[in-house]
Amino acid sequence: MIFCVEDDEAVRDLMIYALNSAGFEAKGFSGATDFFEALKQEKPQLIMLDIMLSGEDGISILKRLRANAATAELPVIMATAKGTEYDKVTGLDLGADDYLAKPFGMMEMVSRVRALLRRCGYKENTGILKVGRLEMDTGGHIVCADGKKVVLTLKEYELLRLFMDNIGRVFTREQLLSSVWGVDYIGKTRTVDVHIGTLRAKLERCGDYIETVRGVGYRMEAKIW
Repeated sequence: MIFCVEDDEAVRDLMIYALNSAGFEAKGFSGATDFFEALKQEKPQLIMLDIMLSGEDGISILKRLRANAATAELPVIMATAKGTEYDKVTGLDLGADDYLAKPFGMMEMVSRVRALLRRCGYKENTGILKVGRLEMDTGGHIVCADGKKVVLTLKEYELLRLFMDNIGRVFTREQLLSSVWGVDYIGKTRTVDVHIGTLRAKLERCGDYIETVRGVGYRMEAKIW
């Protein structure tokens, strides 16, 4: 579970959506009161904490977290306004583990979260990958799209797993050929297009998650229906 303390509702909702799409559970809070009430009920694996909050600010919240033995070791990523070096240094000096300068991209945020959790010894459940309404059980080699099981060929499955492991990353056709068919594969990039086409068709609405990047290749992005 990841707690996001952010008083801008639109930003908070986007953070939660991005984290959920990346396979994490996340809850959002607009300020200190609700956040500390939730802490009494549940201890998160990581906290995303904005410095500029209405009411009690993020620096004060961080001080309270580090002063309490029960929360002193919780990983915290601070969100600071762009260019405010003082806030960044202050947060790090008080025990923040990392920081993000606003405005930040959601994929950068997810990457920072994963990196910090790895440093803290947390291991993600790599058996299940989730993107929107698409789910892959890598242990059982099972794919479900919109609640329905989908039968894929080996190459279709490997393509899908590569995309789901790298949400938002753009792959060229050459990179997909190398990653899925092997560096020694002798073939045309048209092979990728054909497999992407059949994969999209089998995933039905979830096939829209695989986007064509004109002149480059493909990427996967979750969409809200």
